Amino acid sequence: MKNERPWAIRVDNLTKRYRLGGAGRVNLRQTITQTAKRIPQALRGERAPRPEDFWALNGVSFDVARGEIVGVLGHNGAGKSTLLKILSQITEPTGGEVRFRGHVGSLLEVGTGFHPELSGRDNIFLNGAILGMSRQQIARRFDEIVEFAEVAEFIDTPVKRYSSGMYTRLAFAVAAHLETDILLIDEVLAVGDVAFQQKCLARMGELAHGGRTVLFVSHNIAAIQTLCPRSILLRRGQVVADGRTNDVVASYLHAGGEGPARVRRWESGTGPTGGPARLVSAQIIPTDSPDSDLLDCTMPFMVAFEYDWSGAPQEPLRFEIQLVNGDGVMVFDTCPPETLWRQHHPGRNRVVCHIPGDLLNSNEYHVHLVLRQNDQEVLSLPDVLVFELLDSGRDRYGWFGKWEGVLRPRFDWQAQALPAAVA
Repeated sequence: MKNERPWAIRVDNLTKRYRLGGAGRVNLRQTITQTAKRIPQALRGERAPRPEDFWALNGVSFDVARGEIVGVLGHNGAGKSTLLKILSQITEPTGGEVRFRGHVGSLLEVGTGFHPELSGRDNIFLNGAILGMSRQQIARRFDEIVEFAEVAEFIDTPVKRYSSGMYTRLAFAVAAHLETDILLIDEVLAVGDVAFQQKCLARMGELAHGGRTVLFVSHNIAAIQTLCPRSILLRRGQVVADGRTNDVVASYLHAGGEGPARVRRWESGTGPTGGPARLVSAQIIPTDSPDSDLLDCTMPFMVAFEYDWSGAPQEPLRFEIQLVNGDGVMVFDTCPPETLWRQHHPGRNRVVCHIPGDLLNSNEYHVHLVLRQNDQEVLSLPDVLVFELLDSGRDRYGWFGKWEGVLRPRFDWQAQALPAAVA
């Protein structure tokens, strides 16, 4: 996306390569140990696996204009964190070039650079010095930082005694109030209460109107849409979309299907067998958009299984689906009603479980399939399907952090005005 304003950040053909399976830099002791381990393999005629190259970034190029707020989206493994580490000079690129016009400050993790034994006052000066500010510059903004963070009462208390909310507020306040021309932010709005998040959004808007440049990396679509007029979408280390945020978010949610959010389908001509049953396929199908590879937590979907049956039709056969989220929590364990246990016939059969939308929270989910015959487990397939529900940001009511809870149901609510009480 082209800008007529002068650029503040210029990224040109940036690449970053990691060596998978390689030892990296090793000392003499490690070299001797690794060589000794390879001797038995060599005697057996085996070859050690060769390290492979993984390109975390591959030809990334873009400009960010002065005073612009730009969001960066992408699934896990897309290259967002690698990009920020290079821009923050934490790691060096394999190739390409990054140029800045102005002083750069970064907030890659809440509280980075804070010392737990030091007070909030000392950490403001310490963190400011890390960002390259002089003591006079920090002192000039000190009162604003403390007022924004709302920690005046505890400013001389060691930060190890701060709550997570106080820690967050102070860390953001330091980064957002010191005199940097360019601010790199990673997921800072994922913590804190609603009032603080709104305060952060307002502050970042002030920074942009005041000529500060902000590059904001987040998984939170709602925050990106609220804050950033322009966004960049990374996929497998490459820029695949760069433009108006609504267009980029639409591409992120509905196009391509790369990354861990892709619905996984299991199909095989020689499926696992349990007694007279042989599983042929298993898949997640969005109810309203069967061809979509991505699922939003507001969308209904189906869990569908196909199997071949060679047993007698009257023998009860029960499919049991266990859904476990990415935190290892069992969300539910469900099976069809008893009236359906006998509704199968010799040959190919299909079983479908309908999951309503606005029920599950955004998370990664694992489907475990269990098949029971006469109350005996004849087939058990953990992780037969793995998929992710995304968060489109609808009905967040100003909240930009993680929505807590296993479920996120959408209930019907009512409100009415009551007549004044009679004295």
